[in-house]
Amino acid sequence: MQDILVLYYSQHGATRELARLIARGIESVPGCQARLRTVPKVSTVCEATEAAVPEAGAPYVERRDLAECIGLALGSPTRFGNMAAALKYFLDGTSAEWMAGTLAGKPACLFTTSASMHGGQESTLLSMMLPLMHHGMLILGLPYTEPALSSTQSGGTPYGVSHVAGLNNDRRISEDEKTLAIAQGKRLAEAALKLAAGRG
Repeated sequence: MQDILVLYYSQHGATRELARLIARGIESVPGCQARLRTVPKVSTVCEATEAAVPEAGAPYVERRDLAECIGLALGSPTRFGNMAAALKYFLDGTSAEWMAGTLAGKPACLFTTSASMHGGQESTLLSMMLPLMHHGMLILGLPYTEPALSSTQSGGTPYGVSHVAGLNNDRRISEDEKTLAIAQGKRLAEAALKLAAGRG
């Protein structure tokens, strides 16, 4: 089985739910399994630390997860049109992987959530692409050949799947958003297997 890393940060659970749906899409492709991982919160207090193992949910990402995966799905809630600080903090610490070319040539896709329809979903997805492009990753979008992308009344962009969670995080993931998340995971897994076979 080939692993695809689904790396995300989620504060209220919406991004985690998208990650799980993308993982379902990945695991619908024979020969692929999803490796769900998250990152710890970043504190403004220098002495504050997170537990070495999260109390619940996915384990924290380790450097070997980057090396062992054949593809990456990266997700974050929007933070003023940008990725969350916790995810950026982790990515900022991947210079050794950048120098070694650990992620070069591997495919990646992106996903995000926001409180409102105009909460910066597309700019967040674009900001998340930049460090992955510096790593030499191949960015996969979400094409309009997915009918739900044209019919969705909530989240969904050609840059990656998205979800509008509502101001109180009370909007459930719509059927279109679910369909798009699963399709994106499947698309990533299929591309990753083809690319891995070419490298092998």
